[in-house]
Amino acid sequence: MFRLFYIINWESIPLMVCLNFSFFLFVIGLVGIVFNKKSFLIMLLCIELMFFSISLNFIFFSLYSFNVMGQLYSLLIVTTAAAETSIGLSLMVLSYRLGDKLNYSSLINCIFNFFI
Repeated sequence: MFRLFYIINWESIPLMVCLNFSFFLFVIGLVGIVFNKKSFLIMLLCIELMFFSISLNFIFFSLYSFNVMGQLYSLLIVTTAAAETSIGLSLMVLSYRLGDKLNYSSLINCIFNFFI
């Protein structure tokens, strides 16, 4: 079998250290969503941070179990995060054009006015 050579020797780093790093990234994103009351852009960035911490979990488990499926799932999550960001940014541009404000209430009004 071929041996894969990584930049970091994954056998020397315990799995729990990697999972704790991913958990702390997820918690930072969750706290950013919960305590953010004004900025829609910060909420999008926090959701992205949560998506990437989940994809890091898949990558870490993939590296430790020598299975490629986790990395493929990670690519799927990153693609989903990119689609979510593009939709969110388009809603933000539409909200700014209609109301000259970028907060949650103007975004909700923009969405309701668009569908009505």
